[in-house]
Amino acid sequence: MPPSCCGYLSQYTHHHLVAFLLTFFSYVFLHASRKTFSNVKVSISAQWTPSPRNGSAPALLPSETWEKNRLFADEQQATLFLGALDSIFLFSYAVGLYLSGVIGDRVNLRYVLCFGLCGSAAVNFVFGTLTEWLHIYNVYLYCSLWVLNGLLQSTVWPCVVAVMANWFGKTGRGFLFGLWSACASVGNIFGAFLASSVLKYGYEYAFLVTSVVQFAGGIVLFFGLLTSPHEVGLSSDCPTGLSPVDTETHRPLMSDEEAEEDAYEPHYRSVRRQDEPGQESPKAVGFFQAFWLPGVLPYSLAYACLKLVNYSFFFWLPFYLSNNYGWKEVEADRLAMWYDVGGIIGGTVQGLVTDIMGKRSPVLALSLTLAMASLVGYSHSPDDKTANAVLLAITGFLIGGPSNMISSAISADLGRQDAIRGSREALATVTGIVDGTGSIGAAGGQYLVSLIESKLGWIAVFYFFVVMTGGSILFISPLIATEVRAMWRERQMRHHQL
Repeated sequence: MPPSCCGYLSQYTHHHLVAFLLTFFSYVFLHASRKTFSNVKVSISAQWTPSPRNGSAPALLPSETWEKNRLFADEQQATLFLGALDSIFLFSYAVGLYLSGVIGDRVNLRYVLCFGLCGSAAVNFVFGTLTEWLHIYNVYLYCSLWVLNGLLQSTVWPCVVAVMANWFGKTGRGFLFGLWSACASVGNIFGAFLASSVLKYGYEYAFLVTSVVQFAGGIVLFFGLLTSPHEVGLSSDCPTGLSPVDTETHRPLMSDEEAEEDAYEPHYRSVRRQDEPGQESPKAVGFFQAFWLPGVLPYSLAYACLKLVNYSFFFWLPFYLSNNYGWKEVEADRLAMWYDVGGIIGGTVQGLVTDIMGKRSPVLALSLTLAMASLVGYSHSPDDKTANAVLLAITGFLIGGPSNMISSAISADLGRQDAIRGSREALATVTGIVDGTGSIGAAGGQYLVSLIESKLGWIAVFYFFVVMTGGSILFISPLIATEVRAMWRERQMRHHQL
């Protein structure tokens, strides 16, 4: 971080604030809508299974007439299908991320974002609200809608990270992106509040409210978002980082040193003047070229393990609290928010620490090592809501913090590194690769969670999380060793200078 916080913040304008808030809340609304499904799993499972009857009650025949919405014979089958839906969503989300990252580096980011937000809102409305109102219960319809939802939602994250990296440079990126990446956790909390407030009327109203909010957010973003400083004639040529663009002599900054350029480059060719003779647009980095950039593969594989754990809490925590402790669904939804609170604080604090240290992977390694212990501790949490909330917040701090860092600040670092020669058009592509690989791991994990729980119980699930967290450390261990050696050399140099 710069020595003077006020001097550092003074370079930003109200345009930066608007870009920060619009991208932040667009993903808040998306995650609020996504969180709804996990918050109402108990209600959906009850709707899809036969109603329990008193043994002395007379049988109502034919049973198909009275229970035509029954999809599964018992709760265990419904739970397995809910896990399969999570995996279906995440697999399609992962495939979409690989595609949308490439698209985001070639198409106006504002159009892609609006399409993803509004389209996903419409699909969520059909999935959770319209099917219930019309009494349409069909396994294949649910699967098809969730595949489409995953593809549409995948367009959002790579694009909002790219917009943020356009507006905010490398200086202080860990703190700013750590604070900004709290959008997912804030969305989870917001979605839990919305869902729990209307759940008494039926789970379909939880889907209705969050879908409407998300659709409205997409419309606001379409008319209000500026995806690059160059759209309002700002440049980074002056020391303060902002100056009017000289439309006669301005050329895109192509320096290999991001610290000098402060990342205020145009992100796509549509913002450049077309009447400038000899104007050349930088070529977007290809998918496979981006995949093999230094650090992309290790962080992608580490994020696959970490996102499996993080999204298992996201999808299954309210269900676990309700079934394991017998707490009411609304109480379980609100208690699960403490995991997200820990993630918000963790991402911000750890991002600030990485800025101060100038290194990211050692901080992540320490946090994840402690997370393994916290997972073991949480698996033996007592039947007490206060103790559970404290342990959840600690676990969220240690797992959600690194997850937020990898998906935002580190992805932006990787997409703007010196290894990219002749192009800076790699932000959305690299972000899509990291998040897409993470989503593949998370997708396979969700069905495994339901399978392990049905065979071995929840304790075995938490030890599975411990193994996956250890795997994430293993994948980035070469990067950790490199950065630790660099820190040691810097310390030795300072010692000799003194």
